[in-house]
Amino acid sequence: MAIATGARPVVGVLALQGDVREHAAMVERAGARALPVRRAGELSEVDGLVLPGGESTTMSRLLESFELLEPLQERIAAGLPAFGSCAGMILLARQALDGRPDQRQLGGLDVVVRRNAFGRQVDSFEADLDFTGIEGGPVHAVFIRAPWVEKAGDGVEVLASVPEIPGSDDVAARIVAVRQGAVLATSFHPELTGDERVHRLFVDLVRQA
Repeated sequence: MAIATGARPVVGVLALQGDVREHAAMVERAGARALPVRRAGELSEVDGLVLPGGESTTMSRLLESFELLEPLQERIAAGLPAFGSCAGMILLARQALDGRPDQRQLGGLDVVVRRNAFGRQVDSFEADLDFTGIEGGPVHAVFIRAPWVEKAGDGVEVLASVPEIPGSDDVAARIVAVRQGAVLATSFHPELTGDERVHRLFVDLVRQA
């Protein structure tokens, strides 16, 4: 679907669970028109799609219940720009570790992610990250029961990493933001900070696509 010069792209926000309203507000601030998506007909109207945080196994089941799983898999495979935060990152991955055996993946990113990798809700934390492709200084990131990327394929660009795990002796870098073509994902919740730069990056990807 071509976007006319000067037109606002339509960015859907998957509205089955999670921070739908917050993502929609950020999409609008980033220069696009936000559209809640619950049905395949609504999915057909968007130029890009945000998959918010929530609980990835529940979201997987809801995608099947609302008959969105296969249409979304097909559109992403055909080049639909997508942005997943937290649980959205898990759904976009080709494989999720520590998930339910019946959890379905969208496969838009050639990555392996680990669910709840940073711990449970009590282990939530915030950090300032250097983020490739975003100007204006570090991005303040809020992590809530966050995953991390355990393995990234050759075609995946690493955009941000946490240099160490808070409260842990493990100092290995953990990948928390990636991009593969028009698919973007973060372990953290950029919709919660008031900084729309990550959403602007995604809206730019939508325009370019």
